[in-house]
Amino acid sequence: MKHSLIPWLCCTKCTGPLSLAEAQCSEGEVESGLLTCAQCQAQFPIIRFIPRFVPSNNYASSFGFEWNRFQRTQLDSYSGAPISRNRFLRETGWAPESLAGAAVLDVGCGAGRFAEVALSLGAQVFAVDYSEAVDACWRNFRLHPRLHIIQADIYALPFQRERFDYVYCLGVLQSTPDPHRAIVALPLQLKPGGYLAIDTYPRHWWSRGFHPKYWLRLITTRLSHATLFRAIERSVPMLLPLSRAVGRIPRIGPRLRQLIPVANYEGIHPLSEQQLHEWAVLDTFDGFSPAYDSPQTSRDLRSALAVGGLEELQILTVGQLVGRGRKPQ
Repeated sequence: MKHSLIPWLCCTKCTGPLSLAEAQCSEGEVESGLLTCAQCQAQFPIIRFIPRFVPSNNYASSFGFEWNRFQRTQLDSYSGAPISRNRFLRETGWAPESLAGAAVLDVGCGAGRFAEVALSLGAQVFAVDYSEAVDACWRNFRLHPRLHIIQADIYALPFQRERFDYVYCLGVLQSTPDPHRAIVALPLQLKPGGYLAIDTYPRHWWSRGFHPKYWLRLITTRLSHATLFRAIERSVPMLLPLSRAVGRIPRIGPRLRQLIPVANYEGIHPLSEQQLHEWAVLDTFDGFSPAYDSPQTSRDLRSALAVGGLEELQILTVGQLVGRGRKPQ
């Protein structure tokens, strides 16, 4: 943790200021120590360079499991293709040059696929995740001068309010216990005039009744992460070729392959054979393991963003269901 992060933080219990104690430093950063609230005396540990405002075992533990195994898979610097950059710019709608020098909050950073994009555009990035995926993010961008990594809860973010120019939350909200409440919490972090971008899985009338993911999740969410991961590793070599073959059937193939329970990015992302397999294992696990999976409608997003007080609302579908808005001056 950088010493310069402390003025941005506050106690998640009473919003009081925090001070650093028992600090052990390495390479110019705080490797371990305690953040103590001056008002209520609550204490939050710093472990492996990261301030921790939540317990290590929580409803998002599956994401810690997957991102610490697929630490670099979805980084553009690793895949060699601008997949995350293109999605980030497409879904946020932000001009790349506007992020230079801006304070940007990444909520649900995972291993840092979008943090890497924001950093490449010159932003000062505050990357938050509820899970131990923060450790993978730290290893990917070890001691980056413009990156702060924090393990915290989207419902109780440990920041002084109205400090950020931009806030984004991509690939996260459907996996929270209460997506509406999570969305409403985000505008509190924006400066007046600041911009928010979020996305979520879109909810369709047929999804839960017909999509195999949702009836298989009745079983997969009851398995240990290790057991489920082994099962997926064994099944992907059979299911992925089947999905690819079905997907090539004229006209109906792309629809039919959705019935095969494996993530298939052939024709979607420019990935090698090895990468197609790696992304298939990762995203199949990502679909079957989370404790929560709650797709949202356009009305859900618009309602939550309006409650958050945002203006210039845009709700659109660009792969995912996307919501954007601006905090009034």
